[in-house]
Amino acid sequence: MPHIPYVDPSAVTDPEILGYLERARREGTPRPESQAIRANNPSVIRAFSQAWELTFRQGVCDHAIKELCRVYVSKSIECEY
Repeated sequence: MPHIPYVDPSAVTDPEILGYLERARREGTPRPESQAIRANNPSVIRAFSQAWELTFRQGVCDHAIKELCRVYVSKSIECEY
């Protein structure tokens, strides 16, 4: 199975990407480990983080409904996270 390394935050020079990594570490979502993998490609972490912000932190649905949807998807695809 391929192994994609985590990015070392001390090696990141882009303040926007550092912000995404720090917020994930501080809040626990999206998972810091996943963000550290996405940070291997700046375009990927930017796109994901912006979509996450619009979907989970903003929007018109109550956060509890969003969490129920997230859990439903995780259970339906048998995700162990």
